[in-house]
Parts: sequence; structure tokens; C-alpha cells
Amino acid sequence: MDNTNDVRDFLMSRRARITPAQAGLPAYGGTRRVAGLKREEVAMLSGVSTEYYARLERGNLRGVSESVLDSLARALQLDEAERAHLYDLAKAAAPTAASASRRARAEVRPSIERVLAGMTGSPAYVRNARMDVVAANSLCFALYAEILSPEKLPLNLARFMFLDPRSKDFFVAWDTLADDFAAAMRTESGQNPRDRALNSLIGDLAAGSTEFSTRWARHNVRFHRTARKKMRNQLVGEIELTGDALELPGEGLTLIAYSAEPGSHAQDQLDFLASWSSSNKNHPEPAPLTPPPAWLRDQ
Repeated sequence: MDNTNDVRDFLMSRRARITPAQAGLPAYGGTRRVAGLKREEVAMLSGVSTEYYARLERGNLRGVSESVLDSLARALQLDEAERAHLYDLAKAAAPTAASASRRARAEVRPSIERVLAGMTGSPAYVRNARMDVVAANSLCFALYAEILSPEKLPLNLARFMFLDPRSKDFFVAWDTLADDFAAAMRTESGQNPRDRALNSLIGDLAAGSTEFSTRWARHNVRFHRTARKKMRNQLVGEIELTGDALELPGEGLTLIAYSAEPGSHAQDQLDFLASWSSSNKNHPEPAPLTPPPAWLRDQ
């Protein structure tokens, strides 16, 4: 797979965001013709020739040593996720790169299902690398009411985020979460550039959502480990929770679990949702309970 364009755009975007002052270089008078650092400045900071760096920025990472990649990462002040992405791009450019991609599984082992069911106080779901939710517990279904249900699995979170208008009402800080989603998908694409299903998904999102394609073009990357999310639930109103990502080694799956601070308003809201979920779990079409008191919906 030719990832020349991805390499070029990533390096150019990282170079453009760093000023000479941030890089510890003297700022001479006059107007600079480029945003951020010049190619020769990045080359000097990386300890390579300008011609060699220009070759890298044209998208050719084949045969680049780890020491050069490390120097380039330092010069461009890459964070952990960006550094890993640079290595993924170099690996994908190698002529001997493996053609097999990590399988994004759609099935969950019964033991993992039991773990989910046992998490009665925490909304939790399992997703694969392509953001398909493949399993969830009853409290998660209550949190994502009318969006997520056993009959709708698997549900792709990226499609929901960018192609379903309900997402902007459900996720209170939609713009921030959309940035995170696009960056997480860019990270996954760098790790598995030959995943046809992932590439097809990205193509659908880019064609169907200007907001996704704009974010995709920024080449931002990030690891999805933990995040604060504020959601708008039909029963308890706005609820802010912490979501933590727990990798399931060897499965190609990630468990996302939400929690609230003990004694907080969000914990009271979760407790109410848990009670509602428990009361209605045996009914295919549960009728809503008496609306919760105003103090539970309002801070």
C-alpha cells in the first residue's frame, strides 16, 4: 500500500505548527514565507541533510532507521501518539510490510459477556478497532437509550458520531468528541493501513460528512485511554462521566467502562439509571418509570 500522501501531509502538518521560538531557534527579522519551521530547520534539528529530510517529507520513509525517526520525532516535538503514528507510517512504507491486518472481531467470548453483565454499577461496552460496539451491559443500554440496544448491535460509533444527527444532541461537547474520534481513527489507520473494512468506513465518512473530512485532513492522532464525556440522557438529563478504555489482549477488542465520582450528582444519576434498568430488563419494550425528581436532572 502506498502511504506517500499520508506521510507527506503528516510531516508537513507537524512542521507547520512549530515556531522557531518553540524549537529554540533564533528568530531573525523579516517576514517568513512559511508557517512554522522551514525544511532546512527541521533537517538541522534532526541531524540530517536538507536533501534527506526533503525526501522524507515527499513521503518516502522506506529504510529510515529508528535513530532518524527518533531524531525527527524530537525535532517535530511529537507526543506519544504522534511518535507511534510516525513509526506506524514507516512500518507501512517498508517493502516487506506484512499484508495481514489486525482482525476487528465482531464476536465476544462468553466470559467477557459475563464480565459486562457483572458490572451492574458501571455502563460498559466492548468495541473493536473499527469502533463497532459488539456488546454492552444493561446500564449502558439505559445510558444510550434509543441509540443502543441489543437488537442494534453491532453499531458503529464513528458512523453514529458523523452521520447520525442525533449525536449532536446526545453528546453535549460534540466538537471535542468529534476531534477525538477522527484522531483515534487516524491512529488506527496508521496501525492497520491494509484493513479494507476500515478504509471503506473512512471513505464513507469522508464522503458523507464534511465535519469528518475536515478533521481527517488535519492528521491529528491520539490514544483513546480515558476521557470525560457529558451526555444527554432522556431520563436523567445531562450526565458527565469518565470513560476508561481497557484493552483485551489478543482479542482486537477494547472494553470501555464509565464511572462517576462517589457521592457526586453523576453517581446519583447512575444509581437511578441502574434502578430503572434493573426494573425493566425483562421487558422488551419497557414503559418509562415515573420521571426522576428535579434535583436529579438539574445540578
